[in-house]
Amino acid sequence: MQPSNNAAWLDLTQEETLEPDLPIIDPHHHLWDARGSHYVQQRYLIDEMAVDMNSGHNIVATVFIECGAMFRADGPEHMRCVGETEFVGGIAAMSASGLYGKTQIAKGIVGTAPLRQGDKPSAEALDAQIVAGNGRFRGIRVGATWDASPDVENHRTQPPQGMYGDATFRAGFKHLAPRGLTFEAWCYHTQIPELTALAKAFPDTTIILDHFGGPIGVGPYAGKEDEVFAAWRAAIDKLAECPNVMAKLGGLVMPVNGFGWQHQPAPPSSQVLMERTRRYYEHTIDIFGADRCMFESNFPVDKVACSYNVLWNSFKRLTADYSAAEKAALYYDTAARVYRLG
Repeated sequence: MQPSNNAAWLDLTQEETLEPDLPIIDPHHHLWDARGSHYVQQRYLIDEMAVDMNSGHNIVATVFIECGAMFRADGPEHMRCVGETEFVGGIAAMSASGLYGKTQIAKGIVGTAPLRQGDKPSAEALDAQIVAGNGRFRGIRVGATWDASPDVENHRTQPPQGMYGDATFRAGFKHLAPRGLTFEAWCYHTQIPELTALAKAFPDTTIILDHFGGPIGVGPYAGKEDEVFAAWRAAIDKLAECPNVMAKLGGLVMPVNGFGWQHQPAPPSSQVLMERTRRYYEHTIDIFGADRCMFESNFPVDKVACSYNVLWNSFKRLTADYSAAEKAALYYDTAARVYRLG
């Protein structure tokens, strides 16, 4: 088992688990090996993930989200992404044995497909992904994060500006709904209007907004937190009018968000974490409704700022006064419905 590079730092903030019996589906995590030093955890396979899953919260099941892991080394380029689903399917089978804890890791799998290559390559890859998923494949993600500033990191796949509106991309996108597949939208807050246009063009495709639509807090956006929030709020209000769009609540403590947790002497407590970011959570829940929202961990990426236990504690502090029905939706029911987890 390989710990994260910042394990000793994370251990400086210890908390008792809040509401340990509350059933949770974690709908957003990654699995990888030999990851670059850009991330605090270079290996995150079943042993590493089991440590987080068993840290106190009642994580019933999880959904894996693509991260470019274990693509095939050969074969047609547009089919190489299927290797990731094959890799995760093996971990899901290991988890289903019960030997790594009660959590059903990767009960749902979200892979990727070459939508930027258009019609035929997308269709072929999607069909192969469904087969490789062995009943677990639920949808795809194609990263779109792009900004003109060199101080804002673009997605590892180097998406072009305006990808959501590109005709070739949309020729691939059209194949999702007929196959009952969802689309994960990972974009920055400046790109949310483009996503809104895509959602309106494909009303039968379920779209899940990742990480609040990525509010940027670095580069030209640094020191402009209120300005960024206002721009984000105006854009997301219009996106919420699209009934086919769901929202994931999390992924807000990455370096690009600009809070700088990773530079502090010790990790934030769940109370500090919640208070510092709560306006994004509360506004999203208010406009989308609990039945279209789900909390996410975004681990191990968000481990740069806090432990798994502290992160979920911060969510539970936020919802301390919510009704039982609202909590059920936010922590379990929405994810179970959207990803068809039973």
